[in-house]
Amino acid sequence: MKTIEIKNALPLSVFSHEMLYALLEKSVSNINDKISNLVKKGELVRLKKGFYTFSKAYLEKPIDLIVAANTLYAPSYVSFDYALSYYGMIPERVSEITSATSKNKKLFETPIGRFSYKKVPLQAYSLGIDWIYDKSEGGKFIATPEKALCDKIRYDRGIGTLTQSAMLEYLKYDLRVEITKPLDATFVQEIAVAYKSRNLKTLSKLVEKGKL
Repeated sequence: MKTIEIKNALPLSVFSHEMLYALLEKSVSNINDKISNLVKKGELVRLKKGFYTFSKAYLEKPIDLIVAANTLYAPSYVSFDYALSYYGMIPERVSEITSATSKNKKLFETPIGRFSYKKVPLQAYSLGIDWIYDKSEGGKFIATPEKALCDKIRYDRGIGTLTQSAMLEYLKYDLRVEITKPLDATFVQEIAVAYKSRNLKTLSKLVEKGKL
């Protein structure tokens, strides 16, 4: 089976060893050798043990890094800086793909980028996750704007407990946040309760007062 045929059968940003195995088992006698040879020739790119993507020569479009982040470590959803940049809420272009997970924190340095995962408590994890449908990839998980901002504030360890005025200063000058569409104050409050976070309760009050 030629590499282009494998690519046409697996139109995904990232795929597993098991998916490759199932595809090749009817036509290849030594599947692991076949996969190893494709990696050595640079036609497959190994991202971590058991997970691959195709080399640039076989890509018709850029790898979806959000899908890749979801796939490399599950369960997870993209959040923090990368999600804020995705929504245009911070001006910086973010190179590290940042995610939240219900499992232990993790970091992967891969040929397609750096993927980091912070552990979020279960009571907060399931709140504010959007599932975006993609006809070729199937779908991807990313925080809502409210959750991405709450995650960022909650895990910024150096800020201490902020007053409302200090929170506004922090959002404006430290994060340089620009609210691209109105945030839901009730939802921010719900996330704040789940996180048991004073700073997020302060954020919810600012949103409720229309100061963001």
